[in-house]
Amino acid sequence: MTNKIIEEDLKYIFNNLNNKQKKFFENSNILITGCGGFLGFYFLNFFLKFRDDFNIRSIIAFDNFIVGKPYWFDSIVNSNENFLSIINFDIANDNIESIAGAESADIIIHMASIASPTFYRKYPIETLDANVWGVRKLLDFYIDKPIKGLLFFSSSEVYGDPVPEYIPTDEEYRGNVAIIGPRACYDEAKRFGETLCYLYSLKYNAPVRIARPFNNYGPGMKLGDRRVPADFAKSILEEKDIYIYSDGTPTRTFCYIADAITGYLKVISHDNFDYFNIGIDKPEISIRELSEIYLKNAEIIFGKKLNAIFTKPPDDNYMIHNPNRRCPNIDKARSMIDYSPIIHVEEGVYKFLEFLKYEKEDGLI
Repeated sequence: MTNKIIEEDLKYIFNNLNNKQKKFFENSNILITGCGGFLGFYFLNFFLKFRDDFNIRSIIAFDNFIVGKPYWFDSIVNSNENFLSIINFDIANDNIESIAGAESADIIIHMASIASPTFYRKYPIETLDANVWGVRKLLDFYIDKPIKGLLFFSSSEVYGDPVPEYIPTDEEYRGNVAIIGPRACYDEAKRFGETLCYLYSLKYNAPVRIARPFNNYGPGMKLGDRRVPADFAKSILEEKDIYIYSDGTPTRTFCYIADAITGYLKVISHDNFDYFNIGIDKPEISIRELSEIYLKNAEIIFGKKLNAIFTKPPDDNYMIHNPNRRCPNIDKARSMIDYSPIIHVEEGVYKFLEFLKYEKEDGLI
């Protein structure tokens, strides 16, 4: 990987792990499910770049590529074919026992799930299966094996649309989640997946950890992802105006990918079963304000003056059960796993668009 933004980010992640956390990854065989997403893009690049530092023995990565293969996929596979095995695999339905080397994995990162509302509404059963049966199969397969840790990717969606007095939202908020509706296949599957992890930790002392991501964005996102940060970036790359499918008032905090990956590595290397919000707690900004940051950087990086256009969403379910506010309380992660995200959304958006500029200049996108 030669893009300088990625190189900077990978060094940032490595340097923000303490010695105990780095030691956790030494002499490991790593299994990653859902490797085709942008989190997978960073995990793969991180472990490949620092495999000698950690003396990583092997990496096996699964994905069924239900929403397509990313453009960067072939270059990673072809340049690491003797060390990295990427397998077209459906975690909910295929047989893990059939995969050579899977039984030797001692660090498991389970991300296999569609995370974009547009696509999990298209594949609701598949989304639910990956988060329920997928994690159950992994837990059953590794229950009698000496693994160091299994990281389950949950979501801030488990909180639903929090009532105002619980924003910022801490890990003990029980949630205000719709069990029936267009987002339920994702929200409720993540909640049930967490319960499975909790029960296996109780009954079998399984070394499971849970991360609840809050609005990650950055390099590696599919530009057809249909989540806001990717939509805005795609429009700018194509020199088109940004479209906002709401009045622009819902608010979020946006966590740049390098801070997020740092957090996830800290979560899985934690000593005991636990669950952590991973995101950034400020600033909480509106979608309209986020669009202004993108538009400002479009002019700086690409020399293009574009506009934000407010319009109706492309489908009737787009805004149903969409939270009005989302902002994490990350005090628990700060105190227990030394997690301190610092990349402001202004800087993160600039880095994201710079990354895309380099990729475009190199003819990769």
